[in-house]
Amino acid sequence: MNPAYDRLKARFARIGALGEAQSMLHWDAAAVMPPGGAAARGEQLATLAGLAHQLMTEPGMAADLAEAEAGGAWDGANLDLMRHAQARATALPGALVEASARANAACETVWREARAKSDFAQVRPFLEEVVRLQRETAAALSAVTGLTPYDSLMEGYQRGIGAGDVEPIFAAYEAFLVEALPQAEETQARQPAAREPAGPFATATQQALCREMAGRVGLDFAHARLDESLHPFCGGTPTDVRITTRYTPDSFAQALLGVLHETGHAMYERGLPLDFARQPVGEAAGMAAHESQSLIVEMQAARSDAFLSYLGRKLPEVFGEDPAYAPENLGRLWRRVERGFIRVDAGEISYPAHVILRFRLERALIGGELAVADLPGAWNEGFRRLLGREVPDDARGCLQDIHWHDGAFGYFPSYTLGAMAAAQLMQAVRAAVPDVDAALAEGDFAPLMGWLREKVHAQGSRLGFQDLLRHATGKPLDPSDFMAHLRSRYLAH
Repeated sequence: MNPAYDRLKARFARIGALGEAQSMLHWDAAAVMPPGGAAARGEQLATLAGLAHQLMTEPGMAADLAEAEAGGAWDGANLDLMRHAQARATALPGALVEASARANAACETVWREARAKSDFAQVRPFLEEVVRLQRETAAALSAVTGLTPYDSLMEGYQRGIGAGDVEPIFAAYEAFLVEALPQAEETQARQPAAREPAGPFATATQQALCREMAGRVGLDFAHARLDESLHPFCGGTPTDVRITTRYTPDSFAQALLGVLHETGHAMYERGLPLDFARQPVGEAAGMAAHESQSLIVEMQAARSDAFLSYLGRKLPEVFGEDPAYAPENLGRLWRRVERGFIRVDAGEISYPAHVILRFRLERALIGGELAVADLPGAWNEGFRRLLGREVPDDARGCLQDIHWHDGAFGYFPSYTLGAMAAAQLMQAVRAAVPDVDAALAEGDFAPLMGWLREKVHAQGSRLGFQDLLRHATGKPLDPSDFMAHLRSRYLAH
């Protein structure tokens, strides 16, 4: 260690605290802020983004980075990540950072109303400004990183993974989908029809169930909150995690599965190394890594036969007796194969098609091959080609997701990379912890979480995505594990 590295750690602790404040303001805007606060909130977020950018780009930062030395794997990785973060930050003018934050906040606010009315024209000029600024950001980053503009945005969400890595994975999955989706539909058609549980389901009862299930996964509500929002998400800080879901009286499944998904994210944040809190190496290893943690909880564990056997006993205690709570019926309900329009409600087999569509569209938007005005038509054409259905309206098409309207371009590939990593991790868990399914059948996530805490959470971002998978499973990302999982779950009946 030397004084320069100590100064850098202190600087990054301040930058980290600003990031935590931004995260809390984003949570507040999504969960409780009245509509009239939107303009002021945009200015607050822009100011915090500008302050963090100033701290990252001050001349003293470059001098300390040139002088700093750090010994040991963790501090050495931390210093490398500091240099990487500073290089990206100095590529961007402060005015561009603040302008993007304002544009994102304004567009997201308008999107909420436009989505409700299925009115793309209402949000279009705001999205055009967001895309313009994202193209400018991508070009500036590209000049420094040497990556393509789109890859430079992807790097902000998952280091070391670019479009060239994703394209063959997605092409292989698309080929798999052509064969597997009809087969899964045929297999499903031979089974008894799934029976929906009879509602209505009181919101307060759903909330209590969701809190209990999040607690069973391991979430400590002394360091977490559960609230409502239009789009479920996990935010906050590692010691004050904020998860949200949405409730409907007709079904408890959307809220419950949403909470289980977000609790996977929350457990990752809670398990990050405290010794490196607010340091780059103490953060999560990227969004694909983060998605692997939400999906191993929701898709791999919570929708498994083992956990459904537990829920089959639990749900009648909560909502009253109903034959629909039989584990085999819950499996047919929650592992339903369909070609739905909404990404967040899509089944495991069709979900990657939603991501492939967004990956191709956002890449074209950033590259300038697709104009924002042409987005609805391009979306509908792409959906028809991938899933063979006509999109009925923009609310169920290009307006359904918050991401682009909040400036998140390059994020979407992380969802499917995370799903593939989750399948690979679960295979490794079952090999290392033979009683994991027996525990899930009792509603006990402790064996699964104990393994993940050691192999994934506690590693922070010391390892890149591929090295993290090598550390946990003995190999880099292997999409064949995901496809084997899908065949086993959907085609082997």
